[in-house]
Amino acid sequence: MNEKLKILVVDDDRRMVKTICDILRVKGYEALPAYSGEEAVAMVKGEAFDCVLMDIKMPGIDGVAALKMIKDESPDTPVVLMSAYATDEQLIEAKRQGAATVLTKPIDFQQILSFLSLLRKEESVLIVDDDPAFSATLKDILQSNGYRVETEGDPAKVLGRMEEQYQLVVILDLKIAAVDGRDVLKEVRARYPGKPVVLVTSYRNEMSVALEQGMQEGAYTCLYKPLAMDKLMPIIKEIKERKRNVLLGEPF
Repeated sequence: MNEKLKILVVDDDRRMVKTICDILRVKGYEALPAYSGEEAVAMVKGEAFDCVLMDIKMPGIDGVAALKMIKDESPDTPVVLMSAYATDEQLIEAKRQGAATVLTKPIDFQQILSFLSLLRKEESVLIVDDDPAFSATLKDILQSNGYRVETEGDPAKVLGRMEEQYQLVVILDLKIAAVDGRDVLKEVRARYPGKPVVLVTSYRNEMSVALEQGMQEGAYTCLYKPLAMDKLMPIIKEIKERKRNVLLGEPF
């Protein structure tokens, strides 16, 4: 992905804005300044940003109020708030309104850069299933939603596929030929303990015990085939947001 990510930096302290923008530009980002909540909201209405870094305490519309307006306009844009002295009430409201996190000033720039570096990556999904028709259909749907998708029908090759490239989530069938999907889950969890695995199965009654055991063994969640996209897509989005927020000190 060669296109520069566009970051909006919002603070009434012009020196702070200049410092952050300069650092981001040196690191290869396109950084645009705003000096009030009102200006930030107007800019988000006018163009798309990959992330907003915004101070909480500003004259006029403060960061929390601006956050709500930005999320109303662009719900998927991650917003990181910054503050030297946020109140508990502001922190609670910021999280309620969808802030990725609230960072304490002085800002840990390495933390910010790590978070932004994850935004650069193409979010890829690995489908592990021995049903080619199911895998192809699901791949088409996920690709149409902007994800890069890999498929694998051989459970013995799953770990190797995961080593090749970054994977956002693994969608794993519980019954792959003669292999129990829970065995694959255990291998994935042992090698990549933080990797989210969504279990799927067509056998609602037969596999109920296996699904319960899979959840106990660390699966993120489980879904039944045929998959309802209105359930799967929010789960993948939630995983993406939670993985990014881990880099900002939030628990997964």
